[in-house]
Amino acid sequence: MALSVPAIMKTTAARLSALYLLLFALCAVLLVFYMTSLSARMLTAQTQETINDEVLGLARAYQRGGLPILVRVVEQRSRQPGANLYLIADANGQILTGNVQSLEPGVLENEGWTGSPFSYQRFGEGELERLRNLPAEQGTTTQPDQNDTQAQGERGHNAIALVLRLPNQMIMLVGRDLGEPERLRAVIRRALTLALGMMGVGGLLIWFFVGRAALKRIDSVSEASRRIMGGDLSGRLPVTGAGDEFDRLSENLNSMLARIATLNEGLKQVSDNIAHDLKTPLTRLRNRAEATLSGKHKSADYRQALENTIAESDQLIKTFNAILMISRLEAGYSSESTNRVDLAAAVRDVVELYEPVAEEADVSLEAATDGAFIVDGNRELIGQALSNIVDNAIKYSTDSATKPAVRVALGRTGGEIRLSVTDNGQGIPDDADRARVTERFVRLEKSRSQPGSGLGLSLAKAVMTFHNGRLDLLPGNPGLSVVMSFPAREDH
Repeated sequence: MALSVPAIMKTTAARLSALYLLLFALCAVLLVFYMTSLSARMLTAQTQETINDEVLGLARAYQRGGLPILVRVVEQRSRQPGANLYLIADANGQILTGNVQSLEPGVLENEGWTGSPFSYQRFGEGELERLRNLPAEQGTTTQPDQNDTQAQGERGHNAIALVLRLPNQMIMLVGRDLGEPERLRAVIRRALTLALGMMGVGGLLIWFFVGRAALKRIDSVSEASRRIMGGDLSGRLPVTGAGDEFDRLSENLNSMLARIATLNEGLKQVSDNIAHDLKTPLTRLRNRAEATLSGKHKSADYRQALENTIAESDQLIKTFNAILMISRLEAGYSSESTNRVDLAAAVRDVVELYEPVAEEADVSLEAATDGAFIVDGNRELIGQALSNIVDNAIKYSTDSATKPAVRVALGRTGGEIRLSVTDNGQGIPDDADRARVTERFVRLEKSRSQPGSGLGLSLAKAVMTFHNGRLDLLPGNPGLSVVMSFPAREDH
């Protein structure tokens, strides 16, 4: 989706990029001025050091032979290629010798370093400049005046110098032209400015292309979000595989959407199961009430009908409670608290509770709980899930070809504590049926002769999910083995 410049600047990414670009430009400008100033100071210091060395050499020449030797050395050095500035003047500032023809007024008035760079002209430069500017028909004998010389000097050279007064009140100036330092400073300034411009253009290009890519990804996320909000929960946010923050956000949101889709599917399945599986007991209640009201019956008959209705209602309430418990556990926001649970004690309690039921059904019920098996969990939920599994094992082991038996055992495998309930009945030979039997209201018994609602294993699976464990149904050869695997505590 194309965006105009004002629309782009309304995005957080564009604003942050503009802010970073402004800060970067400010830092770069400060760097340019700092580097230019630093280079100027370094060159000035080097120039002053060179002038001091020259002055020391001239001082030694003056000490050896006085003014004649000093003048001779100055003239000799002035004629060398690339020579510094040398000048000897009288007490009134009249230039006597050296390679300087004229100076900016006031330079020779103060002794010591000149406060700021001054303009000057070497011998012959003013005349050459005048000859270049004269018309062809005019002669070349006109002498330059002082103002013209100064103007040419101002347009020509700048220098710094050290002014000294000799013992005979004559003035000596030793200086150095600033042309080379100024050219170097200009080169540095141009180089840094060019680098700043290139970095600015590069930053804008990177911002444009990278920003457009980011905006396209945001647009794709927005489009997918609109489809999802429109009701298409099968849609997912795009993941490019780059592993950046957009991919991490999309992966987390996709996991959330998958969780929501699973919960919605479970809700739809529960609704369908309730409508299908609870229709029969509700119809039975109505038919029983209608049959009781029709005709004449004794008080005992009415009492029996009411007792049957209450029993049927209690079973329906248990079913609804189980459905609510499963939904709450699967949603992950159960209010049940967790603490330290001894699985061995929980197994002994459940076995003791079901021993009369097993004895009545002529089923051998035994438990193997040697050792300490401690987990973090909710004892009531674990006990309820184990009770459902033991109850199923007792009911479906009665069709065993041998003596019916149910064995509850605890063991440790790696970082897991495994609680298994094994019977020797017919079991569930089909792998698909073993995977399907943990769904709500699924009962593999076609005749439905055994009591139950098909929610026992579903509740056990939800309890194990709540405890970060898992529920496995394994063939017992013969029979079935239901294994509850808990993560063991780190201190055991």
